[in-house]
Amino acid sequence: MSAGQPGVDGEPATFERCMAVGGVAVFPSDTVYGLACDAHNRIAVERLYSFKRRPLSKPSAVMFFDLDLALAALPELGPRTRTVLTRLLPGPVTALLPNPGGRFPLACGDDPSTLGLRVPVVPVLAGVRWPVLQSSANLAGGPEARRLEEVPEPIRREADMLVDGGELPGTASTVVDLRRYEADHDWRVIREGALSAEALAAVMEGQFHFDPESYASEIRGDISVYDEFQVAVVDAAGDGARRILELGTGTGETARRLLDRHPEAELVGIDESQAMLAAGRAELPPERVTLLVGRLQDDLPAGPFDLVASALCVHHLDGEEKQRLFARVRERLDVGGRFVLGDVVVPVRADDAVISLTEGWDKPSSLPDQIRWLQAAGFAVEVIWQHRDLAVVRAVAV
Repeated sequence: MSAGQPGVDGEPATFERCMAVGGVAVFPSDTVYGLACDAHNRIAVERLYSFKRRPLSKPSAVMFFDLDLALAALPELGPRTRTVLTRLLPGPVTALLPNPGGRFPLACGDDPSTLGLRVPVVPVLAGVRWPVLQSSANLAGGPEARRLEEVPEPIRREADMLVDGGELPGTASTVVDLRRYEADHDWRVIREGALSAEALAAVMEGQFHFDPESYASEIRGDISVYDEFQVAVVDAAGDGARRILELGTGTGETARRLLDRHPEAELVGIDESQAMLAAGRAELPPERVTLLVGRLQDDLPAGPFDLVASALCVHHLDGEEKQRLFARVRERLDVGGRFVLGDVVVPVRADDAVISLTEGWDKPSSLPDQIRWLQAAGFAVEVIWQHRDLAVVRAVAV
């Protein structure tokens, strides 16, 4: 492939061929544009570093496009570290790991005892099985590139493959040091980035995160009408949506039902839990679904959407946070767009409060309060279904 010529966007085989012949590729990650080459090819690594004007003594990271492949390539990792990596990855995190086997030395710079690991979510390169040395596609110390045209022209000219992934979020990965995690549960943030400190802490400490393997049985054990509730959420969503945003995707139960109801739709889902999203990715069609790590308190993915839906998630926000979320949802919908909210509420009768709640984590509000907040945000609201301390409402943007 001639230097600087675009490859076939999203074709994993072309990307792997580029790596196999010692090429350097510009590619979209889940954060910013990066440079990639074969992690074991010294000449290719030296070329990549020369593009960036970066000294070889500085470390980079090894990137896998599949978490199972990454874990298999690092057999020295202990069970505690492996478990936390399955919570963090794939996602916008660089994990600094102990490297007693001296693996991928070209990525380690002057410190072969430490290895940086990235496993991003990159739909256009799904299926790539080649571990690469990667670094951001910029000059050393220069600004990160969120669009292909923002990659410095000399780098684009010299690269062997260009993969255009459109506009990216633009915030570099969060770097977390896990080198002492196995021994004493110690971890620290080296660089704040795309995964917020609050979300990272929740993942690292396992706070309020369900086990994906047991979630289905646990939720049905706690909510006897769970399947009836899910049917009500999907029915409230109506038909004909083309672009859906789901808040709190979890293992993908509601997303799967929404995609079945809206066969022409694509869905963007957000959730704080990497582990839950990993379970969702295993069950949902990748060509129709994009799953992102994120908090409901943060900016929502760019709209407009035809439908925004949330099931059993918004009750983790307090009243003021719910009001701000409803306003942000309205901004993502055109007039006539629908917001379907199915959630735990504070019931009128105390005897109807039957769903188990965790103090400090679960913060349900009354249905009248939430209707009022939705109306203030610019919605016409209709209650579609109720059962004790559960409710489903449809809010139409006006």
